Amino acid sequence: MIITCPQCKKQHHIDEKAIPANVKKARCKSCGASFLLAGPAPESAVEQPVASVKDGGPRRISVSLSKGGVGKTTTAVNLAVGLALAGFKVLLVDTDTQGQSSYMLGVTPKAGLTELVMGELRPEEAMIQVRDRLWLLAGGKSLAGVKRLIGRKDFGGELTLAESLTGLDAVFDYVVVDTSPGWDPLTVNILFYVSEILTPVSLEVMSIQGLMEFLKSIASIQKYRPQVALKYILPTFLDMRVKKSVGILERLQELYGNNVCAPIRYNVRLSEAPAYGQSIYEFAPGSPGASDYRELVRKVAGNPKLFR
Repeated sequence: MIITCPQCKKQHHIDEKAIPANVKKARCKSCGASFLLAGPAPESAVEQPVASVKDGGPRRISVSLSKGGVGKTTTAVNLAVGLALAGFKVLLVDTDTQGQSSYMLGVTPKAGLTELVMGELRPEEAMIQVRDRLWLLAGGKSLAGVKRLIGRKDFGGELTLAESLTGLDAVFDYVVVDTSPGWDPLTVNILFYVSEILTPVSLEVMSIQGLMEFLKSIASIQKYRPQVALKYILPTFLDMRVKKSVGILERLQELYGNNVCAPIRYNVRLSEAPAYGQSIYEFAPGSPGASDYRELVRKVAGNPKLFR
């Protein structure tokens, strides 16, 4: 028999004879949602996400921190894939010269963000669909040319990215922007485009220092664009065996309260998944990493019933 997940629409081929008589529910290996085997889940059992588009615009979220090695790309990719699995239409924009988002999704785009900003390709030519309801504008080394273009502008250079994406992004519910470490003209462009910032913070002292410096940089942007705000702080690499990690997590929660998301636990599956070109939901859907990123999707979407 073929069972279709009512949440992500993934079809599963199951031997009906192998299902025990007392089993009434199943769990999707792709998105983790549970549903009734007897038929489609009733409307009350699975809350369908409400499109976040308001007045023709999506929610624009950057995954940013000046420090590297905190899980920015892992978070951007798995947040974007998770939102797509939840039923939203998502655009993932990779603004990192390493272009790792493409690698993590198992694709090799011939073009991407650079060609769009430079006006060499139309939006539909520059972006590619990488999963159901998920599109990618790839990054890579060519973004160095975009930075030079921004630097040559006498006026309005900080709006280069926004001008290129506005209009294109109107058809999406979410735009998730993966950023590079450091602080450069492209980073400033990103903060003049997005309205929400999600900051992954690995639970170590140097990352906390990096967060403090990043907050100062955001404050300098908010003088000119007050609508951009740090909305989510995501603790990463939580290891309950390390007392220091637990202490830093508690301190973050004291300082930032509800802005602190449920932490992403250290999980080797998260580091293995990119080698297979898969998200954590595809590579290890039952792992702690997949569970933690589903919780992040619920937090961002504001819907605690997603994937339940």
